[in-house]
Amino acid sequence: MSRPTTKDLARVAGVSRATVDRVLNGREGVKTKTIDKVNAAIKEIGFVRNISAANLSKGKSYRFLFVLPKSGDLFLAEILRHVEEAKTVFAADMVRTDVHHVDENDPHKIAVFLATLSSDDLDGVAIMAPQTPQVRDAIMRLQERGVPALSFISNQSISDMEWVGIDNIAAGETAATLLGRFSQVRLGKILVVSETMQSRDSLERRRGFDWVLNTTFPHLEALPSLETYGSEDRARAIISAALSNNTDIIGAYVLSSEARAPVAVLTEIFVPPHFVALAHERTPFTEEALRKGSLDAVITQDTGHLVRSAIRKLRAKTDMRDTLNSQERIRIEILLSTNL
Repeated sequence: MSRPTTKDLARVAGVSRATVDRVLNGREGVKTKTIDKVNAAIKEIGFVRNISAANLSKGKSYRFLFVLPKSGDLFLAEILRHVEEAKTVFAADMVRTDVHHVDENDPHKIAVFLATLSSDDLDGVAIMAPQTPQVRDAIMRLQERGVPALSFISNQSISDMEWVGIDNIAAGETAATLLGRFSQVRLGKILVVSETMQSRDSLERRRGFDWVLNTTFPHLEALPSLETYGSEDRARAIISAALSNNTDIIGAYVLSSEARAPVAVLTEIFVPPHFVALAHERTPFTEEALRKGSLDAVITQDTGHLVRSAIRKLRAKTDMRDTLNSQERIRIEILLSTNL
């Protein structure tokens, strides 16, 4: 059978095609009773709007912005590579993507920037920023101004706000399970390193990590989180001090998205035999660290999938439709030297 058209929809609803067009596009001037009749007809005949054809006929394009941190080193470079790639992948869908970098350590500046964004210029924003009251409130005001927004990689505690990323509690639980099973000693301490614990993904990974370590591997003790703030010099100072003050450290978990500085420092410093090291995110550095044995495992998420999913979700929000949950679920992947 042929696909139902707007002409079929108008006939079943008992209204004109112009009225159907106004209802489908959410325009004003249509009575609630008429809207209900059109929606009932949509369900009755199984009408599915061809968004691409409608956009093409109107010359509509999508303007999406990725708000990303200034720092992030190699992991951020992977994200930027896939945002650039998306310009080609989604060109036929009239999607234009841009990037704006913010200082992730200054929530007030992030809030000020978000306050400048308008629905006149953008159709949606994907935001990767630490969770703070200032950023949360700025995102809520952004949505009130009619700009669809979603959390990108770093989640925000805003009800009903969509986000793109892995289950970070499960990622932390996975890290603890791997570290506990890889460990060959009966007692010891675990070094935990993050760029910042203001990031919700770091907080959730730490929560999951502690839960599994405490319940399944009680002979291992996770030390308080060390924060590098993206500085290699600071990473060297705090990691060196921690190793000097805790001679029974037998492993390390780098739970931030960028592992280069902490892992490089650990490689420089002498660590005991059978030392176990885990990190997050696949980058050229973590791949090489796996090959050399500086890392035992990397817990990662597909950066290309992250970017494409963010664009699809923003486009769906703009068109007021749903996405396919199974397609947008970002899975936790475990990399070893043997499956690179």
